[in-house]
Amino acid sequence: MSTSQKLIKVGISACLLGAPVRFNGGHKQSHLCKTVLSQYFEYISVCPEQAIGLGTPREPIRLVGDTQNPRAVGTVNPELDVTAALTDFGQQTAAQLHDICGYILMQKSPSCGMERVKVYQDHGHSAEHAGRGLFAAALMRAKPLLPIEEDGRLNDPILRENFITRVFAYAQWQELISSGLSRKKLYDFHARYKYQLMANSPADCSALGRLLASNHQLRLGILANQYFSLFMSALKKIANRGSHTNALQHISGYIKHALSAEEKSELQTLITQYRTGIVPLIVPLTLLKHHFNRHPDRYIAEQVYLQPHPENLSLRNAI
Repeated sequence: MSTSQKLIKVGISACLLGAPVRFNGGHKQSHLCKTVLSQYFEYISVCPEQAIGLGTPREPIRLVGDTQNPRAVGTVNPELDVTAALTDFGQQTAAQLHDICGYILMQKSPSCGMERVKVYQDHGHSAEHAGRGLFAAALMRAKPLLPIEEDGRLNDPILRENFITRVFAYAQWQELISSGLSRKKLYDFHARYKYQLMANSPADCSALGRLLASNHQLRLGILANQYFSLFMSALKKIANRGSHTNALQHISGYIKHALSAEEKSELQTLITQYRTGIVPLIVPLTLLKHHFNRHPDRYIAEQVYLQPHPENLSLRNAI
């Protein structure tokens, strides 16, 4: 993948890179973000609270009121209300960072948290249903297709693999658009992502195929927008062992006539062991790649599913 040879622009909460920008002058440096993903991502570091003029150290802010439409106010001085400032800055950031392919947010932050942020009520306790940080909410409204995740959730290997798959896919799409879109390029893009889509959402994979097949009269730009919206929605769905097994079986069908009975039996055993949770996904995938190296197939060689992100990240060793 060409995007694996250059850094992909990704927005990030500054504290996750070790910047001392938190209310107490501290940070929340993430080893994954700072050390591992930085080999592949060019970070655009943002601290919304500093950006709107709050100093460091500073009085903490918190969300209060309606969980669907909270306000951000000072914990000591509730007259300090930065609701509009954080929301406006989120909208500005979304407009300015037009070339980013993902965003990593700081969890539980009243500005950056994407979920499970406490929203306090008049009695002093937090509401039963948590809210979303105001900067994060504005960013997500403005860029609904952008892969966005928060640091805490990236500790989950399945969510981590899903997010990074989406970031690389988003970057691939941006490359496609910048290279000059054509119907052939759009169809080829879909063909390369067929089995990745099948693993994430078989129904959406079929729907995307139908969309491309039945809209020859639709203007290319409109078709591409419809396609990309459904494409990113499909990739956001979490692949499970059953859907991965389905994709593995389809891919293995391309090589069944080239393998001996013993080789086919071994491959099917590993796919079954993956499906039942005995081995991780990397095990049957590695054997499949080995067989396709010996018996190349041009269509399968183009499949993103076999390597949707850099191998060195080892993301499929834990799922």
